[in-house]
Amino acid sequence: MAKAVRMSDIAERLHVSIVTVSKALAGKDGVSEELRQEILQLAEEMGYKNKKAKPVAAAKTYTLGIVTSYRYIEKGQSFYWSLYERILFYLAQTGHIGILEVVNDTAEQNCQVPRLVQEERVDGVIVMGNFSKAYRNMLAETEIPLVVLDAFDARYHRDSVISDGYYGMYTMVDYLLQMGHRDIVFVGSVNATSSITDRYYGYCRAMREASVTVTEDRILPDRDAEGKVTISLEHLSKLPTAFACNCDVTAYVLLNALKENGIRVPEDVSVVGFDDYILADLAVPSLTTYAIDVDHMAKVSAQQLIRRIQKPEAEVRRIVVSGKLVIRESVQKHSGNSPPDGFARNLLADFPSYCSEICRKI
Repeated sequence: MAKAVRMSDIAERLHVSIVTVSKALAGKDGVSEELRQEILQLAEEMGYKNKKAKPVAAAKTYTLGIVTSYRYIEKGQSFYWSLYERILFYLAQTGHIGILEVVNDTAEQNCQVPRLVQEERVDGVIVMGNFSKAYRNMLAETEIPLVVLDAFDARYHRDSVISDGYYGMYTMVDYLLQMGHRDIVFVGSVNATSSITDRYYGYCRAMREASVTVTEDRILPDRDAEGKVTISLEHLSKLPTAFACNCDVTAYVLLNALKENGIRVPEDVSVVGFDDYILADLAVPSLTTYAIDVDHMAKVSAQQLIRRIQKPEAEVRRIVVSGKLVIRESVQKHSGNSPPDGFARNLLADFPSYCSEICRKI
């Protein structure tokens, strides 16, 4: 049996991108008429069958792709692994198969079309996590049905499923305020992902409602240029009474570093995380955090992709999944006393190298 001709085969023959071939076959703008005719002619000669011309039900493989970045899963167990496992579980219940493709930094920078899409092996894609604007636009131009999971951009007109990071962080910081803390540092690179941005805004709202001014030195970045977790407290003039971390991985690094430097949690400083990832329970002390309903996020994202495949013209939806505060051992009521003298000085001297070591271990 002859192998089916794919768009990638046509693109390779003409030395053009798959996106260009897709636009030409679909009659979309962005391709010169001369090139369009060349693509259409070659497609006919090669025996390419345009799936877009078939009834929706005729083109189904019942296989869905899950695309994520290497930076989100490189440490093995992670929040995104949990999402992926639950997506697979739900797809199995609905008679579908899920295939994971991990995108490395080079592929993202070069806007390489995922192989699952190139080879037309899937009916649609769940894009898990935040990617660059150029990469997201490239995926949209392939016109494959897709749902964005745990990321959101109002200008990106695609279905999305996100956790309620804004209200979740508001809840976490409000809890710290109720426990007597007012000097609270937000730990997160604010513009690194849409999720961190949302959580930062929730932090700001809670602080401002408590009449606490948010200054630049109360924001501690936690990502390097490649998106990997790395923390340095060098620019902090003093140790706060509490840290509000944008995720549990960041909080885990912080907990261990503070312990190594003789700073007790929660006796000397309180720490909260976000996600209720496995590290929250493993940490010592166990981590107070905001639990995201991962099961519901996974189920809804799969449901939305199946819906988009079955009804390509359906309205675009943004679904926000709520969570809940989980109180454990990492927060203590603040008495109003400052951390003991010397803590900040010792921390600033030793923290950067220690954090780098912790990041390599998790």
